[in-house]
Amino acid sequence: MKQALLVIDVQNEYFSGKLPVTYPAGSLDNILKAMDAFRSKGVEVVVVQHTAPSENSITFRRGTFEWALHEEIDKRRYDVLIEKNLPGSFTNTNLEKWLRGRHVDTLVIAGYMTQMCCDTTARQAVHLGFSVIFLSDATGTLSVSNSAGSVTDEQLHKAILVTQASRFSKVMTTQDWLNTL
Repeated sequence: MKQALLVIDVQNEYFSGKLPVTYPAGSLDNILKAMDAFRSKGVEVVVVQHTAPSENSITFRRGTFEWALHEEIDKRRYDVLIEKNLPGSFTNTNLEKWLRGRHVDTLVIAGYMTQMCCDTTARQAVHLGFSVIFLSDATGTLSVSNSAGSVTDEQLHKAILVTQASRFSKVMTTQDWLNTL
């Protein structure tokens, strides 16, 4: 089994922008812990950055402070930066080619948002034949209200973790995963 860590969309938008991550507490610390552990083992780390496809977008607009990677991510060493425009990290990117070129067969998912980009990427990975580990405390989200209703950050996060564990991923805490390295 050859793993790669995918650090998805850990950008300022989720800290000081319009979409502040609120659950679980400590998700950023766990993302950084996972990155540091992977680097010390010489395992590939992929950083994914979301860019809005429209120049008029109110979020993730290229070149803005909110679009930029969080400074703690940016100062750490990673192997490749993948820019995406849709929730799935494989859609219209070279991620699959990059991973296959390094014979990676297992992806470890960390980052934001649990229910959007992390969930979509994990599902895509399974469809492409990869095994997936989804880090429960190194992914995060916020409460959501829209025309369909509302859900708390904790409810939304847990619902995605239950769904991931039902079919797509092995869901683990960061520490439990680190204990396997």
